[in-house]
Amino acid sequence: MNKQEFKVVGASAVGTAFEWYDFFLYGALVPVIGSKFFSDYSSAAQTVFALLTFAAGFVVRPIGALVFARITDLVGRKIVFLMTLVLMGASTVVVGLLPTAAEIGILAPILLVTCRILQGLAVSGEFGAAITYVSEYAPARQRGFFVGWLTGTTALAFSLSLGVQLLVQAIVGADAFEEWGWRVPFIISVVPLALSVWIRSKLNESPLFLKMKQEGTQTKAPLREAFGSRARVRMVAIVFVMAATQSFIGYLSTVYMVTTMKTYLKADSFTVNAIFMVIMLIGFFLCVLACWVSDRIGRRPVLFAGIGLAALLAFPITGAIVSTTNPDLARARETVSVTIQADPAECSFQFNPTGTAKFTSDCDQARNVLQSHSVSFDRQDVTGPTSVLVNDTQVSGGPQMADDLLAALRTAGYPVDGSGGTIKITGVGDFFDGPVLTVALLLLALVAFAQMAQGPAATAMAEVFPTRVRATALSIPYQLGVGVFGGLLPATMVAIGAEVGSTTAALWYPVGAMALGLLILVFTLPETKGVDLAEVRLAGDTATDGNPIVRQDG
Repeated sequence: MNKQEFKVVGASAVGTAFEWYDFFLYGALVPVIGSKFFSDYSSAAQTVFALLTFAAGFVVRPIGALVFARITDLVGRKIVFLMTLVLMGASTVVVGLLPTAAEIGILAPILLVTCRILQGLAVSGEFGAAITYVSEYAPARQRGFFVGWLTGTTALAFSLSLGVQLLVQAIVGADAFEEWGWRVPFIISVVPLALSVWIRSKLNESPLFLKMKQEGTQTKAPLREAFGSRARVRMVAIVFVMAATQSFIGYLSTVYMVTTMKTYLKADSFTVNAIFMVIMLIGFFLCVLACWVSDRIGRRPVLFAGIGLAALLAFPITGAIVSTTNPDLARARETVSVTIQADPAECSFQFNPTGTAKFTSDCDQARNVLQSHSVSFDRQDVTGPTSVLVNDTQVSGGPQMADDLLAALRTAGYPVDGSGGTIKITGVGDFFDGPVLTVALLLLALVAFAQMAQGPAATAMAEVFPTRVRATALSIPYQLGVGVFGGLLPATMVAIGAEVGSTTAALWYPVGAMALGLLILVFTLPETKGVDLAEVRLAGDTATDGNPIVRQDG
């Protein structure tokens, strides 16, 4: 990179990293957020509700794409950079200042969801503007490499959010962090906010956008033009599939695994944060590497390899993570049979966003006990009273059911009182302990697959649309795909696991979706490596001389 290119990529990456830091900070603190803002619910419900609040920032992202992408194509890339940065920063600081449910009741989660919605709107505008801006500055033969430094900041920001948590926790102590220290990482983000705004204010507008504006070929209706021909609608649909597919492995390898290790596998927060801080930092450079490789062999091979490997290896990798992180729990899952025998009418689906339902039946209480202690179970429909069969021991319903069930699980070998074999990091040297290193490498494999998909996918999205509507045409399908599928993935998987009694069964959802998405993309996604963005056209587009262009790709 020359000096100007370095300035563009560096300033864009710094601002984007800050926005993703804010966005992921919540995801890394899901267990704490659940206990502070959803304290009236069971532990499993707290996690689901906290993840659904995390997902709220994704569900609104298509709306943000409609608003901010239109401004990006009409007014310019730079102004959206600054608008989204300020909106994200302000919302994040407010999260750190919110009262908890114990202090103001139902108003606390309502305010939290509001902040997440504002964050979702901000990050949705950031992506389209940032990818469009950097891709239009980059040389054609190095476009993947340039964009890689930008898209890789998602991993870098996740690592940074965990690093700040660890630092604050080390300073104030674990108990104080759980009580009030969790607020500090949110509040101190005001410092990088000010720095990022100052850096981005020094940037110039995209040269392709300025040229288009000078020539008077700027669009007046980007949304209508983005969907103005069958070829563009087809390409928008392809980008939607690509965004959704790569988001499955992205959020499976990060937010879901962080939450599962802390809640289901009972690994302590410091250990999980330390592992992910390191592997996500490595993931940043892996994303740049994957994009660099895609400049040489093409976007399709790298993208398809990431998705395919993730779908193929998700089950064995997660199984190995479970058995290595908490071997006592893994052993109990294999040797202890637990079956809830109950009338289906007595077993409620434990989802209660209004707070009005009461889960008091024997079946619901049994499931709450089992879920709280990470017990895998089967369900058997019967008529009559509820009972739980733990190997050959039958536990009947009633007031003593919870105590009797815990005693039966303890006798059978479930580590309901805690496991002594769970991985733990107390110092730097522990990172090279066999089980800890094994878990870190397994998680790094999932993160690597995600970066192989994420970086080339983002570059390809910018390369399939004309400059006039590039931000709008790529932002809307991307935010729909990520918002609907990626953002809801952690909460959906936790809910499936809680309902059927198996986290393994929940894996079929992302694995099946990735396999289907890969199949579609193999037959529809064109290769875009090295295209001239100023010349990108689709069927039905018009050249500068007024003649229609009929070719399908760049």
